[in-house]
Amino acid sequence: MSSRSTSDRQPVRLVVGAAIVDDLVRPTRLLSARRTEPAALAGGWELPGGKVDEGESPLSALHREVLEELGVRVQLGSHVPGPLPGSTWPLGDRYEMLVWLAEVVEGTPAPIEDHDELRWLALDDLRAVAWLPADLPIVEQLEAVLRPSSP
Repeated sequence: MSSRSTSDRQPVRLVVGAAIVDDLVRPTRLLSARRTEPAALAGGWELPGGKVDEGESPLSALHREVLEELGVRVQLGSHVPGPLPGSTWPLGDRYEMLVWLAEVVEGTPAPIEDHDELRWLALDDLRAVAWLPADLPIVEQLEAVLRPSSP
């Protein structure tokens, strides 16, 4: 039988993401990271972050992931609420992501793990890279949140 009932579904795994901007108060740029793995995602651009380990809080996971992937420490800003219950963003059938704005407070971002290139994107040019399909709605929300509103 090819269709699965709801009771057969795997539990959803929580993932965290950092929308790293150059300044939490007056952002002008967003950091994007190009994936190297898994093969299905390689070459796509995303917000840095990763899986929350068992017994780990989402905020601790976010700080750990950003340090592992980019070699920097960040200060977190506001949560970027997603459309799902719990304000998460869907990442396929198996993952949901919590996203926070963040600003680098120590170090210079480098593609240490899971990425081969980083790119700062001006807020008016957030679509200059090929975002992974799951990250695109988050980027669209960030466009609305980060752009200064016209007087």
